[in-house]
Amino acid sequence: MTFWSGKRVLVTGGGGFVGSHLVERLVAHGARVTVLNHPGAMPRRNLEAVWSRIQFEDVDLMQAEPCRRALQNQEIVLHLAAKVSGVRFNQAHPAMMLRDNVQLALNVLEASREAKAERVLMVSSACVYPRACTIPTPETEGFRDDPEPTNFGYGWAKRVVELLAQTYAEEFGMRIAIARPYNAYGPRDHFESPDAHVIASLIHRLMDGENPLTVWGDGTASRSFVYVTDLARGLMELVEQYPQPDPVNLGTDEEVSIRDLAEMIVRLSGKRVTIQFDPSRPSGQPRRQCNTTKAKRLIGYTAAISLEEGLTHTLAWYESHCLSSTARR
Repeated sequence: MTFWSGKRVLVTGGGGFVGSHLVERLVAHGARVTVLNHPGAMPRRNLEAVWSRIQFEDVDLMQAEPCRRALQNQEIVLHLAAKVSGVRFNQAHPAMMLRDNVQLALNVLEASREAKAERVLMVSSACVYPRACTIPTPETEGFRDDPEPTNFGYGWAKRVVELLAQTYAEEFGMRIAIARPYNAYGPRDHFESPDAHVIASLIHRLMDGENPLTVWGDGTASRSFVYVTDLARGLMELVEQYPQPDPVNLGTDEEVSIRDLAEMIVRLSGKRVTIQFDPSRPSGQPRRQCNTTKAKRLIGYTAAISLEEGLTHTLAWYESHCLSSTARR
C-alpha cells in the first residue's frame, strides 16, 4: 500500500509529455486515475501502456462549467495542463501566455474548491525567475524583479498561479502544493513542434539529417535539465509530503552550457555533423541552474538520472519511435 493506493486522482494535461509519465507512475502506485485533455488533442499514443486502466475525458478547461463537472468527486487534483511553447512563441504572444495559463489555473482551483479535493498540485515553472537571478537559484527569488524577458508573459502567468494557490489555501483551507520544475526532457517530448524546447529540437533536427546543426544563440547560455521520470516522481513526492502553498524547485544541480549540450547530443548520437551557432537568434535567460536544497530538505528529493544517461535514453527512444526504418538505416 502507498499513499496513492485507491485514491481518486485527476490529472489535467495527463496525455501530454510530462503528464503521461506521471499517469503511468500513479497507476503503478494503485491510484484510480482520470485524465483530462483538451478536445482535439490525440494523447492516446502517450498513454497506451495504461489506457485500459484509466478514465479519459476530453474537457475544455478554459470553460468553468465543464471543468467543474469533470472535477466532481475527485480526491486529488494534479494540474499540469498549460499553454507552453518555446522562446519564439513566448516573445510573440505574451498576452496569450499570461491570459490562458491564469484562466486554466483559476478554473481548476475553483473547481477543486467546490469538489472539496483533499490535495491539489499547481505546477509553476522556473520561468518565474528574473534574468539576473542568483546561481543556483533559490525559491526566494521567484517574485524578485520581472521574469526573464523572453518568457515574460508565461513567467508572470506562473507567478499569478502561485498567488492563486497561496490565497486559496489561506482563505479556504485547501492543501495545495506548488512545484517549480526546471527544463524537463525525455521520451514523448514534443520533438517535431516548431516551438520545441532545446533538447527535443536538437534531437529531432539532428536525427532528421540536418547538417550543419544550427543552435540558437552563441552557445554560452546554460540550463539545468531534469529527466521526465525524475520530475514525475518529484511531483508525487511533493503532493504526498508537502501539500503547502510554498514553492519548491524540482530539478538537478547539473548545469550545462548550450554549446556543451549540443556537443554531447551529437557525440551520443554517433553522427558526424558540424554544429553552428546563430547569435542573431535569442538565447533566453543567460544562466539557469536549480537550487535543490529545499527539495532535499523537505521531501528528500534528488534526481536520479544524469544528463548523459537521460540523453542516451531519449535518443534511443526517439530512434525507435520517431524514425522510419529507412531513416534508421
